[in-house]
Order: sequence, then C-alpha cells, then structure tokens
Amino acid sequence: MGAEQLVEIIMPQLGITVVEGTLVLWRKEPGDWVEADEPICDVSSDKIDSEIPAPSSGRIVELLVAVGTTVDVGT
Repeated sequence: MGAEQLVEIIMPQLGITVVEGTLVLWRKEPGDWVEADEPICDVSSDKIDSEIPAPSSGRIVELLVAVGTTVDVGT
C-alpha cells in the first residue's frame, strides 16, 4: 500500500477582480470520500457564486474554514 498524500483545497481566483470569497456550504464532511472535480463546497463573492471542485480523489481529513468565513484567493 502506498503512502497517503494530503492535498489542500485552495480558494481559486473566481474572476479578474475578485480577491476574496465567503464559504457558504461544505458539501462534504471529514471522513467522506470525494472524486476529482466533484463539487466540495460553495463560495460566494461580490460578483459570482461558485461550486469549488475537489482537486483530486480522496478522503476529506479536516475542514479548516468555517461556513460564513471570508477568505482571500489562494487561502
């Protein structure tokens, strides 16, 4: 069996002038399995609401940002 690798989920750039977004909903909880590109959370900004896809398949280990928290792009 191979070693486990942690993959961070990063707040993406949602538009040219968007610099932050607010986490509206986690679609998965720690322990849940996700497939690559499956929507994992919903984020809202002043210009757009978006579903953020999982960067790879794997199991959710920990959620570090609470619903309602506004984070900068790249967080």
